[in-house]
Amino acid sequence: MEFFDIVDENGIPAGKTVSRDEAHRSGIPHRTAHVWIIDRSAPHIRVLLQKRSDNKDSFPGCWDTSSAGHIKAGDEPLPSALRELNEELGIKAHSSLLKPAGTFHIRFTEYFHDQIFDDNEIAFVFVYEEPVLIEKLKLQKEEVSAAAWFDLDEVYQRVKENDPLICADIGGLNCLLSYLKNETHQ
Repeated sequence: MEFFDIVDENGIPAGKTVSRDEAHRSGIPHRTAHVWIIDRSAPHIRVLLQKRSDNKDSFPGCWDTSSAGHIKAGDEPLPSALRELNEELGIKAHSSLLKPAGTFHIRFTEYFHDQIFDDNEIAFVFVYEEPVLIEKLKLQKEEVSAAAWFDLDEVYQRVKENDPLICADIGGLNCLLSYLKNETHQ
């Protein structure tokens, strides 16, 4: 069974843990780590999206953030982001290659597989810009059914329009866009 730290509104652990099932059944705040893989070599910035497997407990079969996952109790955001990148896509990255892009709050309640899913997460966002070839990825079949490059502006517009095929959160995209904007002014 997987356990998470219960956190405050800033994502700081409160000294108690909760099981994954209970966190998602009762909307208990916990943390996740998200990684946006970007490619600047095309005429427009592209992002790698993963297609969630059909057996995922939320948003099955939907295109999502490049890599994301829960931060287990006692773990920290950066090592968790590195772990998820390796587990889901087979990318073994050094911590210096993940650039922090901010945090955002995910809060929603929906039904998936006839069960309530009450999500309350503080997401820590990172950006990865090393070259990635889709055909070289090692997808974790339990989690990811496919990966593909998408135009960043198109993804942002589709998420704003609530395209049901893309479940990436607008908050994560806003962190990425803010990172890209601030980076150009440094």
